[in-house]
Amino acid sequence: MTLSAEDFVVHEAELIDDRCWDDWLALFAPDGRYWIPLQGAAQADDQTHNALALEDRLLLELRVKRLHSPRAHSQHPASRCQHVLQAPRRLSATPAGGESIRLRTAFLYIESRGPQQVLLAGHCIHTLVPGGPLGWLIHEKRVNLLDAGQPLPAIQLFV
Repeated sequence: MTLSAEDFVVHEAELIDDRCWDDWLALFAPDGRYWIPLQGAAQADDQTHNALALEDRLLLELRVKRLHSPRAHSQHPASRCQHVLQAPRRLSATPAGGESIRLRTAFLYIESRGPQQVLLAGHCIHTLVPGGPLGWLIHEKRVNLLDAGQPLPAIQLFV
């Protein structure tokens, strides 16, 4: 089944919300990465400033393994989340001959663990490359948080 790039982005968020960690991880290209810049959308690169998260495929695999572990103290009780997305909007033309495509998706993200809830807002920039059983793989997921430069609570899952 091949999805449009826009449907792929929505599917990716649904996998996180449904705690389907292995299926979510399979959406990343071998050289894929997950990046939450410390300065949000204003941050041009990952070399000149720190990041809230900058994880390659290996680090993502370790986080997923931790989420599966019954010994993960931070997951007692287990965290749950819900993404509320605006329709993804293409930032670049449809790929031809293996090019990547970029999409921008505004979101509200709610994470709940026990009686505590975290609400985050921002937008994601997905850079997708052709591949995988759904027609796309994530080369980069950049999460630009609205309040990225402010003190933030611990985020247990994936925005």
